[in-house]
Order: sequence, then C-alpha cells, then structure tokens
Amino acid sequence: MPQLNLDFVRRNFPALREDVVLLDNAGGSQVASQVAERITEFLFSAYVQLGATYATSAEASKKVHAGRSALATLMNAARPEEVVMGATSTQLFDQLARALVQTWSAGDEVIVTSFDHEANIGPWRKLADQGVVVKEWALRPGTHHPNLDDLRDLLTPNTRLVAMTHVSNIFGSIYPIREVADLVHENKTLLCVDGVAFAPHRAIDVQALGADFYAFSVYKVYGPHHAALYGRYDLLQAAGNINHYFYSDDKVPGKLEPGNANYELAYSCLGITDYLQAFAKAHGVEVEGRAAIEAAFEIMAVHEAELAEQFLNYLRNRDDVFIIGDSSSDVHRRVPTISFILEGCNSRDVVEAIDPSGIGIRYGDFNSKRLVESMNLPNADGVIRVSAVHYNTSAEFDRLIDCLEKLGNKKG
Repeated sequence: MPQLNLDFVRRNFPALREDVVLLDNAGGSQVASQVAERITEFLFSAYVQLGATYATSAEASKKVHAGRSALATLMNAARPEEVVMGATSTQLFDQLARALVQTWSAGDEVIVTSFDHEANIGPWRKLADQGVVVKEWALRPGTHHPNLDDLRDLLTPNTRLVAMTHVSNIFGSIYPIREVADLVHENKTLLCVDGVAFAPHRAIDVQALGADFYAFSVYKVYGPHHAALYGRYDLLQAAGNINHYFYSDDKVPGKLEPGNANYELAYSCLGITDYLQAFAKAHGVEVEGRAAIEAAFEIMAVHEAELAEQFLNYLRNRDDVFIIGDSSSDVHRRVPTISFILEGCNSRDVVEAIDPSGIGIRYGDFNSKRLVESMNLPNADGVIRVSAVHYNTSAEFDRLIDCLEKLGNKKG
C-alpha cells in the first residue's frame, strides 16, 4: 500500500492553511478544488433551466445527469436513476418517509435505533401520526455495538422497514450492514442506512451492502452542500409521489425531488470523482472510474488509522480521559471520529480553551441526542469530538495533544 502523498492532497484543498487545524470534519469536510471548478463551469456555461429544446438547456441537462452519474459511481448504484438528490441527508430521509408511507397501512411497523443521528430516526418516528407502529432498537447497557439478536426479536411480519446508521457519529464504530441486510431481508423487510459518517472514509458499495436505501451528505465527502439518496430502482418506482400531481409513478427519481435538485451542485459532484481519480493516479494506481475510487479510499483509510492510533494512544495513556466507544484504531472497526470526556472538565470549557490555538474541534451531542442523553455523562454539554479525514496530518494532532496537555489531570 503506497504511503499517502500529503503534498498532493493538500494542494487540492485550497482552504487548508498551516495556521488553522480543522478537526471537525464529521460536521463537514473542506472542498476539493475540482469541485469548485465544476461549479464555476456550470454557472458560466449552462446556467439555464432544464428540459427546453435549445442547445444550452440540453447541455445543462447533460451536466446534471453527469453529476447524478458521478454520485451513482461513488455509491456503486446500478444506474444513475437510483440516485435522488437534495440539500441534506436529513431532508432526503424525510422525503423518502413521505413517499413510502403512501404505500403502507395503519399497523405496519418501522424499527428505528436509539443510537443514530436524528436524521434517520425523526422522519420515521413522525409516521406514528399516520398509524405506523414505531419500535426502537436500543444498545445494551455499556455497549457501543448493536446486538442483532435484539433486532431479530423486534421483527414481525408487519415490519416494513429498519432504519440504522453505517457508522456512529459519536463512537466512530463501523456497523455490520451486510449482516443486518441479510437478517431483515429474510423477514421481507427493507433496510434504510444513514451513511453520512461512513462516506468520507470508505468507498460505499450499496450493492455489496445489500442496502435498499442509503444516503450520505456530499458536503462531508469533499463536495458542496448537497446530498444523495440511493434507492433500488424498483423500490423508487413503487414509492409514492411527493412532487407535482402529474409526475407519474415511474418518473424516477424526479417524483422524489420536488422543486428539482440544485443544478450546479449536482454537476460539481463530478469534481469529487475527478479528485479521487487524480488521487489514485498520484499514488501510482493506474485505474479509472469505480476502481480508482476504491483504490483511493483504501490508501486514505490506512493514513486515517495511523492518525486515529496517534490520538487514541495519547487518550488511552491519560487516567483522566474516558473514551466514548471503541479505544481501538483498527481500520475494520472504526473511522477517525473520536469522542471523549475529560474528568472534572466540562466539554464546552475544554473546546473553548483550545479555540484560541487555531484548532477546530467541537463539543455536544451532534444530533445523536438520544444516544448521548442515554449515556448519563457527568456534564450536560455532551462529548468532545475530534474527527479527522485523510488531509489531516500527524503534526496537526501533535498541536492538539500539546493543547490537551495543559488541561485536566494527566497520568503520572
């Protein structure tokens, strides 16, 4: 596996500067230069409405479709029409719930977790107002991985859908989506996955995962403030229409994109695949398309695991730190989203003490409010979260560690 070329990487992210360390990437990553170039290209060459017969409109339609195709490649969807676009994953899950419930009946059941970001919990819970029975899949006390036997006990012939996350945005743990998919499909149930915390770190493969629906936020994967929802084509066809009344049932994905997706942001998603392919080539991997994306993320994952181990090793060796979740840096078990609390310190106070150093980290529940509240932490302002991606460096973590050394009660 080639060593990550940080010089190449950081040249492609103009916002990164030596005086600022950005370790809040689980909230949103920086934008690759190729993405900004694609936005500018669209705005200056094809900034018209789609669907007309004149040449510029036809070109605009091609560019938006190219962006949708890039998102399909990123997720390994079978076809571009399996990609629904929107502003955020939260919005897309809500749109999906509104579409699916049109085909359900009172007494049908959905299973949500208590350990996810609210984006893939709230929309399904709201369906209780329409007679849908909502069940909760909770973590066992003191654990940070869900137990599949507990899910099995919740499934019934009336269960229509299970909603869960691929990676916890608090624990950083990677969950066994393929195993869950196999289990729920045996019950003739659908699986909807929140992939937001997974997508910046690994290549998504919806076909290998067996997910029926899968969403991620493009703005957390080096792109613009945009999001994508994968849905198996036949399932999107069977879903209800949330667009104008004259959209036919087979008009996929348009019937799930009321008001249309943002055109220039859709096209700019090509910039993400541009960057990933350039990344693979810069690391000696002479492949293109999906193969380049997979190769790029494999190289990134090794670098990220090294950063995670550097920081987790520091935290493990302090007797006043409690790591929230898995303390291992194993690349198969977690991503470099690391949460902790410092004994005797409010999380907010720790973060605000670090702010003047030019290091960006955060505190709170990160919209996984049900999970954080269930942990009964000693302070009310949640966890401290440090979240890296591949463009972060060991030197940046050294700076953070130097700041933390001045806080709390260190071992020895």
